[in-house]
Amino acid sequence: MGERVPHRARSAMFAPLDQTGRVEAVTRRLVDAITLGLFADGEQLPTEAELAGQFGVSTVTIREALMALRQRGLVETRRGRSGGSFVRAPRDHGGESWRERLREVSLGELRDLGDHYAAIAGAAARLAAERSSPDDLTRLEQAADDVVGTTGHGTARAERQFHLEVAAAAQSSRLTQQEIQLQGELGAVLWLSTGCEGGADDVHAGHRAIVEAIANADGQLARTLTEEHVLEAVDRAAQVHLNLTRQ
Repeated sequence: MGERVPHRARSAMFAPLDQTGRVEAVTRRLVDAITLGLFADGEQLPTEAELAGQFGVSTVTIREALMALRQRGLVETRRGRSGGSFVRAPRDHGGESWRERLREVSLGELRDLGDHYAAIAGAAARLAAERSSPDDLTRLEQAADDVVGTTGHGTARAERQFHLEVAAAAQSSRLTQQEIQLQGELGAVLWLSTGCEGGADDVHAGHRAIVEAIANADGQLARTLTEEHVLEAVDRAAQVHLNLTRQ
């Protein structure tokens, strides 16, 4: 396999904030970037000055956000010539916290969020078919194949990254931010139920079909396949929800 093309989704995550000087907003963006897997465990973050420039905030704001990340155990700071802030990706201990979260969500809320997510992801896939560059297609192919051989949390992480890359390939910052927001609301229960209840082979086949439609500039097919892929995951999550509530 050749060298990976950098995530376009990561660039979208670091788009300037609408309101400067907000530590909470910077912290939330960085937490999303780490928990969604846009940074690998042990990877060095950009410098404080670089992050400040990308977010359009002061270095003091960045410093406070990094302090919040350290308190959460998501970043560690090393001193010296090769120092900086390094990612500590959250560890999956095989816990079932996602099941508890799914139990707490009503079936109606799950369906409503799923419909919203399918609409956003489908629109992103349609635009990606119209706007994606050769580099975007390479990224999408790599993201599609990342699910091979995964299980549980690994499958869920690959699902999240794939859909983020599709949204980024649409070259719409608003759609990408919507994708990130919905991942935060629904991703834990939707994709983890897929990873733990479904097979990675089926997920991979679905991803490859979506990428092929995007590569063929077939926006309608890309949209339909993406919506079906998301709604199938919602159906699996709904079944797990019913089993949990019966218990």
